Amino acid sequence: MDMSISVFLAGIASSAAPLVLAALGETLTEKSGVINLSLDGAILLSAMAGFVVAGQTGSLASGFAAAAATGMLTALVLVIISIYLGQSQVAVGFALTFLCRDLAYFLGAPFARTAGPQLTIAPIPLLANIPIIGPLFFQHSLIVYSSFAAIPLIWFFMYHTPPGLILRCVGENPEGCWARGIRPRVTQTIYTLLGGALIGLAGAAFSLAIKPGWGRPQGCEGIGWIALALVIFGGWHPLRVAFGAYLFGFLQMLGILLQDIFPTVPAQIFQVAPFPLMIFTLVLVHLSRNNRGKKLLLLRLLSGDPPGALGKNYRQA
Repeated sequence: MDMSISVFLAGIASSAAPLVLAALGETLTEKSGVINLSLDGAILLSAMAGFVVAGQTGSLASGFAAAAATGMLTALVLVIISIYLGQSQVAVGFALTFLCRDLAYFLGAPFARTAGPQLTIAPIPLLANIPIIGPLFFQHSLIVYSSFAAIPLIWFFMYHTPPGLILRCVGENPEGCWARGIRPRVTQTIYTLLGGALIGLAGAAFSLAIKPGWGRPQGCEGIGWIALALVIFGGWHPLRVAFGAYLFGFLQMLGILLQDIFPTVPAQIFQVAPFPLMIFTLVLVHLSRNNRGKKLLLLRLLSGDPPGALGKNYRQA
């Protein structure tokens, strides 16, 4: 495989798009103080729903809408059981992960290995012809463009708007917010559902664009756990979370490149290599947070503290 620099960089942007959406969705949710551990199963179920609906209706827009709705429905279950009934967010999230995964493969079995619609590349005129920059930013599908746009939009919303301030305050001190007339449960519900919608779009991005089709095993298995790790890796900051997603995309593309350079090495090694490498990076970040005076500049930029009320169910008076 003769892979140019522009193709390599464009591949990073494309492969990281679903991970960017999922990780940013989880960032919104966790900033409100809620942990949604159902990501891996929700992405699978949304990927199946998006592919099936798009295939049956012939409409890609309907497929993406169905996937977003599926992600929101999964998040709604978490909202009801954890936020309003007071059960453990971690336990509910784990249960939802396995339930959604099994539902995805069971309900999607009749549609496995069947042809379906695929989101095509939509180059932006003139800009797409710029060397290196064009393929990197302006020769992608709409879902990749959406992942680009989501990064600055969510960052600006969280840190430069009054609703974003409320979101962060609820995640830090819901009791104090309630004392000032803010309804923490409503805020948590809104951003858990919004995060779920982004997670659903990430699922559809796999089955309708990045790795088109549906079958078992599906190419997006395990991505939800990486997205959860990236939120920690990025210190709950959308820009740093997105950086982590592109780092993982880089590792994936590097695996493809090395597979061509070393054809005698089993392909499975290069396919799974990004996962332990990402875990190793997370370990370094964790160690750096325990040795703040000695950590490298890059690790200082990636460090951050979790929201004060993260994972703690708010008991409304």
